[in-house]
Amino acid sequence: MDTSPGTPHRLDPAGGCPHAANARLLSRAVVAPVVLPGEVEGMAVLGHDALRDFLGHPEVAKGARHFTALREGHIAEGWPLRTFATVRGMTTADGADHRRLRSLVSRAFTARRVEELRPRIEELTESLLEDLGRAAQAGGGLADLRRHFAMPLPMGVISELLGVAAEYRERLHQLSHQVVATDIAPSKAVAANRELVAVLAEIAAAPARRPGDDLTSALIAARDDAGDRLSQEELIGTLVLMIIAGHETTLNLITNAVRALCGHRDQLGLVLKGEASWSDVVEETLRWDAPVSYFPFRYPVRDLTVDGTVIPAGTPVLAGYSAAGRDPAAHGPDADRFDVTRPARPDAVRHLSLGHGAHYCLGAPLARLEACIALERLFTRFPGLDLAVPESELPRHSSFVGNSVRALPVRPTP
Repeated sequence: MDTSPGTPHRLDPAGGCPHAANARLLSRAVVAPVVLPGEVEGMAVLGHDALRDFLGHPEVAKGARHFTALREGHIAEGWPLRTFATVRGMTTADGADHRRLRSLVSRAFTARRVEELRPRIEELTESLLEDLGRAAQAGGGLADLRRHFAMPLPMGVISELLGVAAEYRERLHQLSHQVVATDIAPSKAVAANRELVAVLAEIAAAPARRPGDDLTSALIAARDDAGDRLSQEELIGTLVLMIIAGHETTLNLITNAVRALCGHRDQLGLVLKGEASWSDVVEETLRWDAPVSYFPFRYPVRDLTVDGTVIPAGTPVLAGYSAAGRDPAAHGPDADRFDVTRPARPDAVRHLSLGHGAHYCLGAPLARLEACIALERLFTRFPGLDLAVPESELPRHSSFVGNSVRALPVRPTP
């Protein structure tokens, strides 16, 4: 890769491990020009301090109307990142619209409501550990932890919150995986988005006829209010967001934490001896191997100088969470070391892997709870669990948005 200062970094649509490229980019500047699929020019904010400031800047917007190339008709319908820019929901709303949409779902993710979910998460975790054990027995001692445990846990929890029946869940996972892929062909991207919208509309039809005690019913009630608080397009867009963000991020978090602990048995030993907590593992994993690498998009509403680099108004900007997590300027010279005993940091220099500012992840408390329960129960049941293949042979995500592997073959040794 050409590392001269003015050379844009061409993001690989096939994804791969981001950390080596992040380190090279950070050695040059904390803000980097990038080339997105389709030869779309953009920028990425990589340094921790710069990213924190950028995420909270009052003149940085999320609405697609600020995306100059999209507004001027230069972005094809099948562009693999188009959904990130155009889906109608919290992630593409600003100001009063964002506050309105966020308020409709925030009550489901308060600390009290999340804590009330603990018994159900524990019950589901135990059931999935049984499934993992049976899969290993059937597979000669090997099983895909991602398929049998890390995916169905958060998908099951968010589906129950939304009132999504079990028969839809595997298809929703497949479709959401295609939506976040960055190497997908235009025709497949269009088809996946259309099918996802159709499936979610079908799912929403049931609570529309017979409301229940679930978030989808509450959103439909808001849509049907006389004040028209939520349009049908916003309803489906919110469901898209909840399904994708509600399981993909936690799926990657659990997967990455298991990989990290299996690759650092000394750190696992500290936790099992009580010298560090499972919460410490979750926070260090979020920092060291963020579940989202480059998150699209934000747009300066005017030319904006970030750490000495001008980002022109209307430029699509990626939040470089995986780079910021290993930024030595914020996390010290050993930032690339996985250390569950790393001292707690003040809020100003905590990791940014769940966002910052007005768009901070609403589901952060739920993701943390699910991951802590999952890891504690997994390594209690299978303390000798280890990877079945070397880390270097694990197949990576076909995306530079999600940061994880597509499969995690393990030996779940009792």
